[in-house]
Amino acid sequence: MKNLDTKSDINSDIDDFMGFCRGLGIKPTHQRTEIYRELMATEDHPNAETIYENVKKRISAISLDTVYRTLRLFEQKGIISRVSAAGESMRFDGNTKQHHHFICVECGKVRDFYSDDFNNLVAPEDVSNLGKVGSVHVEIRGVCNTCQDKNHEKTKKSG
Repeated sequence: MKNLDTKSDINSDIDDFMGFCRGLGIKPTHQRTEIYRELMATEDHPNAETIYENVKKRISAISLDTVYRTLRLFEQKGIISRVSAAGESMRFDGNTKQHHHFICVECGKVRDFYSDDFNNLVAPEDVSNLGKVGSVHVEIRGVCNTCQDKNHEKTKKSG
């Protein structure tokens, strides 16, 4: 599944999602479909509250509990993954392609990036003593360009 750019991408991905759910034994209800649609329509790695607020505009009867339960179910089934940004609530990622994250330590923005080098990393042997490794995910923390630009402007004004 991929992030969605056009209406035809959305419809295609929703069809894929419905088939995927049925294959996993999950009923693709209207609420679940809208939660999935909301997550896939953004690259911002939203938290459950943000997803809830946006879906509530379309389905007024949806509850925050339903959003949380649905996101947990999707994560358990491998439809989405969780992303943790320091000091923030859990955020979610609908991009299931192998990728990695850059997390800004100032604003908390999470951005996807792709790297064949990182994809081919092998976990150290000591890790295999802890259990079977399913995948390796690299998370890089730093200061994003937007925050760097803001910091540079503050420095120029105060200097």
